[in-house]
Amino acid sequence: MEQAFVKRTRVAAAVAAIVMTAWGTHAHGAGFALQENAGSGTGNAFAGGAASAEDASTVWSNPAGMSRLASPQVAAAVHFITPSFKFQNEGSLPAMFQPFGGNGGDAGSLNVVPNLYVAVPIYPQWSVGVGINAPFGLVTEYDDNWLGRFQAVKSDIKTINVNPAVSWRVAPNFSVGLGVNWQRVDAELTKRINYTGALGVAAGQAVAAGLIPVTLVPTIIGATPGLESKVKVEGDDSAWGWNIGFLWDATPQTRIGGQYRSSIKYDVGGNVSFEHPALPTLPPALAPVVGLLAAGVNANLANGGIRADIELPDVANLSVFHRLDDRWDVMADLQFTRWSTFKELRFLRTTGALLSLTPENFEDAWRFSVGATYHYNDAWSFRGGLAYDQSPVRTADRTPRLPDADRYWIAVGAQYKFNRNLALDGGFVYIPVKDPEINQNDGSTTANGLIKGHYDVNVTVFSLQLTYTF
Repeated sequence: MEQAFVKRTRVAAAVAAIVMTAWGTHAHGAGFALQENAGSGTGNAFAGGAASAEDASTVWSNPAGMSRLASPQVAAAVHFITPSFKFQNEGSLPAMFQPFGGNGGDAGSLNVVPNLYVAVPIYPQWSVGVGINAPFGLVTEYDDNWLGRFQAVKSDIKTINVNPAVSWRVAPNFSVGLGVNWQRVDAELTKRINYTGALGVAAGQAVAAGLIPVTLVPTIIGATPGLESKVKVEGDDSAWGWNIGFLWDATPQTRIGGQYRSSIKYDVGGNVSFEHPALPTLPPALAPVVGLLAAGVNANLANGGIRADIELPDVANLSVFHRLDDRWDVMADLQFTRWSTFKELRFLRTTGALLSLTPENFEDAWRFSVGATYHYNDAWSFRGGLAYDQSPVRTADRTPRLPDADRYWIAVGAQYKFNRNLALDGGFVYIPVKDPEINQNDGSTTANGLIKGHYDVNVTVFSLQLTYTF
């Protein structure tokens, strides 16, 4: 027993070195919540995730499942996620004093999401493991001159989650698992600001103060058409959470598993930066007035520190796995995500002044999936799955940063075992999304324009996972 423990400890130490090396990889997420956290589950649409306990990726889906692994194991996966977001204009309006712009092109692009998991049995009843993945992510980017540029151009949110966990076999047919999660978020948001409109507001304030005559305002606007500023908000933070799960062998053929992951609260800190346009050549009598107005606008739109409080949701899963016979497995999963924690995106300057406020009003969401696996022979297995994934985004609050709606998953996959130690999984998913409608002016059509229409949205996912058992 002691020699076996020493051997497994050395394996764990070697694998930990691999894990820490991979930790430096950036995770590029598509969508806000990422289901793609195991390559072996892709082909089943991640049905039965908390009960399957097929490989080391159970560290994420349910740490109690590590009790089923008899030997140390490493699972490394990569997901190629390609969302497509194409806006179709149906009555949009330009911001005042600005050209209209196009439809923005395809705001989606290829994103690569890696996962890495290690599970090591250390005693007959105990196992430890660690997982590294990207549970949340968002990337959308439109053409710079699109009609909604005053509401969004680029949205890039990345997370990385490091999840050490332990499982304990309480009884021959019942195990529990517990994990802690260190998670980091990095965000970059960009858009344009209607600088000509801001000059018009400043000119109106000058008129109210008796500094310039009202007849001068149209002249100022006419001399400075179509001016735009660029704004970028960047921020990051790290925070802690936890997860707990159970796995019950209800019969020799049937397993039931459940997991809960806590919400994670961030105090994001960062910076806002502005790139203001150069003023055009103006008549000598007008230049000093416009220069003073521009100085006032630039003072309000100044670079500086920002912060935001963000709570990412807690998630609960209940799964069932059943072996029909030597050839067929079937599985199902019910997932609840408490997205109602995400009410707004509020950025404050470090002085306490409000920089921006976007109502989100996310709703709690459910996801249901079913799947089956056919074991053709000792080497080959084939998978399939379907899922219904409810969106937390309300139509009234939908923004171009996340033009999301309810979606369906159609998944297929296969596994090939080279030998008893090495297995390769592949999976493909097509996700058609119900056409999201949008009618959004971010509080002011004059300043930001009106985005009105719908999106054509779909997502494809291709996953690969290599699993090695020591």
